[in-house]
Amino acid sequence: MIDNEKMGSRIAVLRKAKNLTGERFAELLHVTPQAVSKWENGKSLPETYLLPGIA
Repeated sequence: MIDNEKMGSRIAVLRKAKNLTGERFAELLHVTPQAVSKWENGKSLPETYLLPGIA
């Protein structure tokens, strides 16, 4: 089972490593900034098709 908090933490690390704001990251993935926030806070997970773009 996937740990939402670990996944969210990893997404945040990847985003910050690329010097992207949450808003810019959301724009690039065509999602809302609220979705990115929920991922990074472990409240939800991104859809599978978004994972290559996140990586």
